[in-house]
Amino acid sequence: MGYRQLTQTQRYQIHAQRGVGMSQRQIARELGIHNSTVSRELRRNAAPEGYDPERA
Repeated sequence: MGYRQLTQTQRYQIHAQRGVGMSQRQIARELGIHNSTVSRELRRNAAPEGYDPERA
């Protein structure tokens, strides 16, 4: 299985799921992606007010 970028829809889902308090592991399971992918995405696109899917 090769590397695949997240879609903009997945990024908005991550944002919404973090907003309701879901953990990175829960989000990864829901989206069918690896936990480290969610972790990297949140770290890369962090803004002072939290994760910003527009920034990605």
